[in-house]
Amino acid sequence: MDTTTNEILGRIETKFRDIDQDPNAHLEGLVWAKPITYWDYIHTDALLSLQLQRTTLPDEMVFIMYHQINELLFKMILWELDQVAHAAAPTAAFFAEKLERASRYFDTLSMSFDIMSKGMDREQYLKFRTTLTPASGFQSAQYRMIEFASTDVINIVDARYRNDLPADASMEDVYNLLYWHAAGKDHTTGKTTTLIRLFEERYKADFLRKMEAYRNTNMWAHYKRLPEEARNDAALIAAMRHYDKTVNITWVMAHYNAAAHYLENGAQAVEGTGGSNWRKYMHPKYQRRIFFPALWSKEELANWGQ
Repeated sequence: MDTTTNEILGRIETKFRDIDQDPNAHLEGLVWAKPITYWDYIHTDALLSLQLQRTTLPDEMVFIMYHQINELLFKMILWELDQVAHAAAPTAAFFAEKLERASRYFDTLSMSFDIMSKGMDREQYLKFRTTLTPASGFQSAQYRMIEFASTDVINIVDARYRNDLPADASMEDVYNLLYWHAAGKDHTTGKTTTLIRLFEERYKADFLRKMEAYRNTNMWAHYKRLPEEARNDAALIAAMRHYDKTVNITWVMAHYNAAAHYLENGAQAVEGTGGSNWRKYMHPKYQRRIFFPALWSKEELANWGQ
């Protein structure tokens, strides 16, 4: 064996000895292992079997695949944010790099709405969407996780209640006032729609755990703990502002306009499948979702989403 082979074998032996494993057993396993293929590594067959239509309308397949792609991109965004969240002392450069990556994914999402607005027949959409009630894109748990990972939860509380929230409010109290409850909850009576009820039955416990986990590790919390020099880093501030605007204005408005194309393109507007008032729920000028409020001027804040 040449020097390179001996060196590699030595490193393999060290690796497995360090974890109390027999290197020879692992090396012998390689003798019987199948060669890796693209389709096995990506699990192509499994991935392509996940598109199951509820109707016979062809454009429903576009709708399903598009939303599945969104969820994969949401997972990629969380992957980047969690690297910052779990870092003991992220540098300004590391912080900016991860937010720039997350922003590129959201930029891709924003530009992709033409797939929806130009890629489906409206009549087909208005037919197959009736079979989806009360399901809604509102019920993307990963998107809620992205919000929890991005900012202090007070910044995603419904704007009507943000200033009156007690300092000692519990996470459950805060959760009950998150902005997206406005899409399906009457705060006067406490009554919720089926949309919210089913969503919370599945995810509320997970959301409360994540809210607690991100309490001191979300992007805004990490930023506020950085040394002054890092907080003033121009590249980091630019990355944070771009991310904030992309998530809370650009992407939201692209989504809003795509919805309007199908739901308002006729004599009578159509409500969301979950029964939500999607116009006020989605439009940033109403809910004023701002992850990093101190990085914007008073004028910018006053005109948010306008």
